[in-house]
Amino acid sequence: MRNLTMAILATGALAACDVQPGEGPEVGLWGDSGFGNATMNNVLVHSGQADFRINLAHRFAAEVPSTINFDFNSAVLDAQAQAALRQQAAWIRQFPEVRFRVYGHTDLVGSSAYNQSLGLRRAQAAVNYLLGLGIERARLEAVVSRGETQPLIVTEGRERANRRTVTEVSGFVQNHPAVLDGQYAAIIYREYVASATATSGTGAPQLSGD
Repeated sequence: MRNLTMAILATGALAACDVQPGEGPEVGLWGDSGFGNATMNNVLVHSGQADFRINLAHRFAAEVPSTINFDFNSAVLDAQAQAALRQQAAWIRQFPEVRFRVYGHTDLVGSSAYNQSLGLRRAQAAVNYLLGLGIERARLEAVVSRGETQPLIVTEGRERANRRTVTEVSGFVQNHPAVLDGQYAAIIYREYVASATATSGTGAPQLSGD
């Protein structure tokens, strides 16, 4: 029995190694610290859920703008950011079986602690806007601040590309009938109706400079 258990764990570990850079913990259930529930991860791998989640994450990123950007020292959503979030909300409404996570980032200007707080406020601003567009809070699984730890462009100066939030697929709603029936492929390949994109919504909270 011990040998069988070790073989299953080894298979799960090898499958996890197949995750490509940029797919991150949100598609592997490893948790924000990089460590997580190995048993749950093995269940997802062997049931096929992990692969379906990765495929759906790729589809979301390909079909809607998953990243929005911010002015320096600000968590206020500008018109371009709001438009991107409306597209995200329209996509999310088409897939009620899916959960999402929003990550907040900053550039490298300022202290690490300050930027951690700023990244969180940016993530909260994006989530609040999505809530205002009718997305259920339970489907926005978590709000996470990456602060200055994952810059797209490594520079000590101001860099708009680094001042962002990223919305990503984090998993499936476990009590949804389609998920209980294991209809993951049907979820992934469901047609997304772009014309359903919302054209109105509430504004984001107005946050002062840090």
